[in-house]
Amino acid sequence: MHELAFVIAGFVVGAIVGFTGVGGGSLMTPILIFVFGVKPYLAVGTDLLFAAFTKLGGTIKLARAKVIDWPIVLNLSAGSIPASLITLYVLHSADAASQPVQKFMTTALGLALLLTAAATLYKVLHGKVTPTSIAQGQEQLAARPRHWSLPLLFGAVIGTLVTLTSVGAGAIGVTVLMILYPMLPLPRIVAADIAYAVPLTLVAGFGHATLGGVDWAMLACLLAGSLPGIWVGSHLLTKTPERLVRSLLSVLLAYAGTKLLAL
Repeated sequence: MHELAFVIAGFVVGAIVGFTGVGGGSLMTPILIFVFGVKPYLAVGTDLLFAAFTKLGGTIKLARAKVIDWPIVLNLSAGSIPASLITLYVLHSADAASQPVQKFMTTALGLALLLTAAATLYKVLHGKVTPTSIAQGQEQLAARPRHWSLPLLFGAVIGTLVTLTSVGAGAIGVTVLMILYPMLPLPRIVAADIAYAVPLTLVAGFGHATLGGVDWAMLACLLAGSLPGIWVGSHLLTKTPERLVRSLLSVLLAYAGTKLLAL
């Protein structure tokens, strides 16, 4: 029975991700903890690889469409990958399955969900002011950050957050990119965020696997549901009020974050 429940959970989260672009981690990790009673370190590790494999297909599609700004991806990765490796080393040294570390991860996850809720609401309120295209000859300027150090700094923060909680590479990442690259159209921001999340979640996910923090059978069930779910969600995109769904999601994420902080 649990296997079918995991498949259904994967389908629901995949459909929401395909429809809204909100990161699967901000939805799947709380579901695994609250609904299925999975330990936080197992939920985080499994969800990191769940996110990596689901976003890999999207990255390939976006790369073929030539809408990914790879310098942006590389700049963010230069900050996030080393930060992820350092975080994994700390988790290894502190024993990720121990009670104090579990409590710390739960608190960090609660804070990350509150940040994601705020970022999702920000996108609802400011989505219409984002540029829809780049003026000819302005491509390089649009892909240039406000300052060269900011992608490294924010990348390091997101890398640490994602490795600890599996949350942050979705709504938070998109919001950061909107701030750092104000001239970049939203579709290219989303494309860069999806592509950037793949190497980060792969490194963090396999790092958690070396710590015994991945349930491979559960991961297979989640992926079996999420792949068709993403396809369904992407086809619902033009038939449902996305801003309403994002607003409801922000409330749901804020509620889950508050519950986790209270544990």
